[in-house]
Amino acid sequence: MQISAGCQIIYDCPQPTPMLLMISPHPSRLPDLLGPHEMRFDPPVPHRDYLDGFGNTCTRITAPQGRITISTRFTLRDSGAPDAVLPAAWQRPIEELPDDKLIYLLGSRYCDTDKLGEIAWSLFGHLTGWNRVQAICDWVHQRITFGYHHASATRSASEAFHEQRGVCRDYAHLAVALCRCVNLPARYCTGYLGDIGVAHNPDPMDFAAWFEVYLDDRWHAFDPRNNTPRIGRILMARGRDATDVAIATTFGACTLAGFQVFTDEQAG
Repeated sequence: MQISAGCQIIYDCPQPTPMLLMISPHPSRLPDLLGPHEMRFDPPVPHRDYLDGFGNTCTRITAPQGRITISTRFTLRDSGAPDAVLPAAWQRPIEELPDDKLIYLLGSRYCDTDKLGEIAWSLFGHLTGWNRVQAICDWVHQRITFGYHHASATRSASEAFHEQRGVCRDYAHLAVALCRCVNLPARYCTGYLGDIGVAHNPDPMDFAAWFEVYLDDRWHAFDPRNNTPRIGRILMARGRDATDVAIATTFGACTLAGFQVFTDEQAG
């Protein structure tokens, strides 16, 4: 199958403003692109890409004073297969984990493991492997009430636990933190996820957040917000939490004036 995806973000800047953008497909999905990946700026500005420490594509610009429109569009080939479900996937003991996976056991800005450890072990300590992760996803899915009006840029995993409300990033942060508490390396993901193979959602399209867990010596995708295998997941970036994969980081005062995301299956 083929998926067309992209976004448009509009900022009003009272002064020239450096920006860091993560709106490109992840390098792991580049072989699936059909044609060029276009990123456009109106007015045109110089820009350059680099790979950050997590292997994500980042774009640097300096937005001029006034209004700037940032847009991207691409078409990608996808297998059309839903997220894998592998109940037999096993969990490796900490002492046997590769060195580069240990960072995903540590607390981070939004995944405050120090406040959730006792809760995690009491709820999920009797399980292991895939079953432990799925139990965490089931529990988080039931614990949090979804609503765009619940969005908060500063809510941590422990705050989501207590407030019991949020958006997809809060589901992912809480699940990541609980996994790390019970010795499961977990990392936060952001990208595109359209209404493919499911009932149409009338809410405006947005970027999606999910997470990955290291089981069976490889990474597996989990999605506590939807909590069901989905089709057409397009990764943009991975990191410890939302701090590492922010869609746009602006170094100066500016106002978000417009935001649109689209992800559509292409006919034929």
